[in-house]
Amino acid sequence: MSEEVSTKLGFIRETLSQTEVGGVRLRSTDWFAWATAGASNTVLLTAETGVAEFLVTGQDAWVLTDEIEAQRLKDEELPSHFKLHINPWADAAARESFVRDATGGGKIISDVCNNSTSQEQPIPHSLQQYKRVLLPTELERYRQVGQQASAAMTEVLQATQPSWTEYQLAGAGAEALWARGLHPALTLVAGERRLPLYRHATPTKEKIGRQAMLVFCARGYGLYANLTRFVSFGTLADEYAQLHRHVREIEAQALSLCQPGTNLDTIYHALAQAYEQHGFAHAIREHHQGGTTGYLAREIVANPLTKDFLTENMAIAWNPSLTGAKIEDTFVILKNGNLENLTFDPNFPSVEVEGRLRPLPWEI
Repeated sequence: MSEEVSTKLGFIRETLSQTEVGGVRLRSTDWFAWATAGASNTVLLTAETGVAEFLVTGQDAWVLTDEIEAQRLKDEELPSHFKLHINPWADAAARESFVRDATGGGKIISDVCNNSTSQEQPIPHSLQQYKRVLLPTELERYRQVGQQASAAMTEVLQATQPSWTEYQLAGAGAEALWARGLHPALTLVAGERRLPLYRHATPTKEKIGRQAMLVFCARGYGLYANLTRFVSFGTLADEYAQLHRHVREIEAQALSLCQPGTNLDTIYHALAQAYEQHGFAHAIREHHQGGTTGYLAREIVANPLTKDFLTENMAIAWNPSLTGAKIEDTFVILKNGNLENLTFDPNFPSVEVEGRLRPLPWEI
């Protein structure tokens, strides 16, 4: 079993010891990927839970799945030496019986609590914090995901035509991600007409016209690379160029505060102040601003009361926006307090903002 998995089993068993429960049961796609060092239990992309789960007790650990999925998971997803418990696909009760026996019928900590039983309780904050801080092997995988996602973005926007529909652009983005082995968990597109109207612009059959925004939440090894880019056919109009300059400078205020020990509400209030200084006092209420990321597109979304604090080896993705402009990349806080941009692509146009290269709208 890999050193990373052994380390995480140690975190889980520390939680078992502290809470005196019979086991920890991890069903969701994010927790399963974390516990198995990047394996996927996903079949249906839109489902929060997958086709397998992870059960840990003080003495043992199993992947629980059914007879449809077991061989593929063993051959293609799971680290070697994982123990599997396989139940008939039509007999879910057999799995529940196994869990009761393995945990001695005691209470269980779970990421997805079953409301029909009082035996399950939510994951404590201490274990959640372990999930949000990247181990060295996780960071290496995250770098791969970030680079592949940003390369897919650049490839697609290079090929985009103003006659494409928003559906076509979103589809090309999804295709480029799949071609690199990444799940297109989110592909948002807004063309020329819809861009000033909506922050969360799901694609439509409209043609994109003179400019467009493309947003990715791309998942690989369970980790999310989040990024937003713009393309303009011809020189961007001055009013839009100014909006993009504003969001770059607003984002810089957040990035400058991303140091170990900083509370997320501190960054939220700094963003609110930056919007006001740039003449857009109400903009912070028009869209969430981002926060920490990792095994969820956002592990924690910052708000005025978020007391969770940043640590080294934690990933972040801020997404300040104005009507018609937005900026977003995925960073990790390194040990020296510097930020590494996991989704930076040197082939995409950029400009330096307070010492960091930030993306420009690509004028084609």
